[in-house]
Amino acid sequence: MRERIIRAIAGIFILTSLVLGIWVNPNWFWMTGFVGVNLLQSSMTKWCLLNDILAKLNVEK
Repeated sequence: MRERIIRAIAGIFILTSLVLGIWVNPNWFWMTGFVGVNLLQSSMTKWCLLNDILAKLNVEK
């Protein structure tokens, strides 16, 4: 359940930053890059801050 929530939030952040980057200000594309870097870091270190936050909120694994 937690992994589905993490993927959903990452997808929402990416899509939102793309829309904002196209229609509001291109600087929003930095957010897309930030999410991508965090996903890459998480895949290499097997550590995810959002996973820790969801664990503290007692979201089932």
